[in-house]
This record gives sequence, structure tokens and C-alpha cells, in this order.
Amino acid sequence: MLRFLFGRLWQSLVLLVIVSMIGFAVLTLAPGGPLSQFALTPGMTQAQLARIAQQMGLDRPLPVQYWEWFTRLLQGDWGRSYRDNQPVLSVIYDHLLATLLLMGTSTVISVLIGTWIGVLGALKRYSIFDYAATVGAMVALSIPTFWFGLIAIYLFALRLGWLPAGNMYTIGDGSVLDYAVHLIMPSLVLALVNVAVWSRYMRTAVLDVMNQDFVRTAKAKGLTRWAVLTRHILRNALVPMITLLGLQLPTILGGALVTETVFTWPGMGRLFLDSLGYSDYPVVMGLLMLSAILVLIGNLMADVAVAIIDPRIRLG
Repeated sequence: MLRFLFGRLWQSLVLLVIVSMIGFAVLTLAPGGPLSQFALTPGMTQAQLARIAQQMGLDRPLPVQYWEWFTRLLQGDWGRSYRDNQPVLSVIYDHLLATLLLMGTSTVISVLIGTWIGVLGALKRYSIFDYAATVGAMVALSIPTFWFGLIAIYLFALRLGWLPAGNMYTIGDGSVLDYAVHLIMPSLVLALVNVAVWSRYMRTAVLDVMNQDFVRTAKAKGLTRWAVLTRHILRNALVPMITLLGLQLPTILGGALVTETVFTWPGMGRLFLDSLGYSDYPVVMGLLMLSAILVLIGNLMADVAVAIIDPRIRLG
């Protein structure tokens, strides 16, 4: 186990370095570059831009700029925001909890509902429920997330008035119930596509396990249908699903970006778009690195969980 963990950590560090190099090069070489927000200032001259570039170290070769940025990153200094001169880590932390709350809630919803639909569809194969679940999954996968968000706002906020149209809480309230009410629509919209993916994979995994010899042996021994389902079918079907959950993290992060924008949710996705619009490259790079770290940690946890659940798998 320790050998596996050390090996994966080493691979993760290499991937982080590669991601940082690509991201830093793309942002620095983008049209306008890091100085684009200063160039829009009225009365800004070329000489003043050159002086700002020298002060920020942007006049140096790209490899030198990257090395200085990366060494500061390893020391815990992620830079300062161009917008308000606040530390990047502080800016990200102010939005991180909102994104984790939204992602965590939507993931729980999608796993629970998707597992239920997938298992029931496998047990009632070719039934009306199975056909309806298949059609629903295709529709959910075909329509963009922002469209679902806009329709949800129109129906439940504007027409029916049941739920707030956006934001994380009501100004002047901020109670737990108020947070929960504001969380309903964005979490369900973000979970919708993941429910479709999870239910289809879960159905396939359950059908594959149901045809295995050990399941037929369990039935021949006289075990109840519930015992066969929980002890043998579900336990083995969940193994590939845990791996899928780790691989779904980038998709969830991407969906959170769109969902946070539609519902004006003050998370990392909305911060990312705002920072891009302002050319706040230190914050953009910080968000890129943090997202990469979260994805790598999620995949590592999924691998360890699979090894714990399936005794046939040994790590190291």
C-alpha cells in the first residue's frame, strides 16, 4: 500500500508540474498577456506599460518567469490578485467552500438517485421504467447544463415562486434553512447530467454481475433476493462505479463552472470566469492548480477505496 501511495504521489507531482507549465505558457502567451488589464486604463502610455512589466518581472524570458512563479508556489506564495492586490490563496478560499458545498451536495444526489435508477433498471430490464430511464438519460446528456438551469429558474423562481432565482443566501438572513433553499436548484441542475451517467453505468455493471457464476451459486444456495442483491451483486457492481466517481471529478468541476454562472453562485467557477474577464492571471493559475490537485486527490481516493472494497485487488 505504501509503495502504491508513494508511486501515485510521485506521478501526481509530475502531472502537476506539466499542468502548471502548460497553463502558465497559455496564459502568458495569450493575446494581450498579463498586461491587458493595464493597457485598457485611460491615458496609459507604452512607457508606463513597459515600467509595469519590469516591476512585475514580465520583461524576462518565459522560462525565468515560470521558474520564479513555481518556486514561490512551492513556498506557499501563490501570488497576488491584479484586481485588489489580495493574496491568491485568500481570494480562492473565500470561494472554495461555496464550490465544495455545491459539488458535494450534487454528487451525493447524483450517486443516490443514479444508483437507484440503475439498479432498478437492471432488475426490471426492458420494462416501461427501464425504457423511460434510458430516454431520460439520453435527453439529460443531450441538453446543455445552462439550459436546464435557465428553465429551472423560469419555472420554479419566476412562474411558481417556490425557490430563489440565484445567489447563495438572502442578504440579512443567512440561516441554515436559507442556505438550504438556495442550494436546491443549483445542486439538482448540476446533479442531473451526472445522474444520467451514473444510472447508465450502474445498470450495465449490475447486469454484468448478475450473469456471473457466483450469483447463480448464491441463488442456488437458497439466499433471499435481497441478500443476493446486497451481498453479491451491489458490492461487486460498485467497484467500477467508485473508479467512475473519481474520473467524474473534472466533469463535476466543469459543470459547477456553468451552474455557478447561471445561478450567480459565489464559487470557484464564477471566480474563474470573472478572473478571466479581468485578466487576473495569478488567480486563474491558482484556480487551475487547485482544480488539478482536487482531481488527482479524488482519483487517488477512488483507487484506495476500490482496493478496500474488492479484496482481489492489492496495491503495491
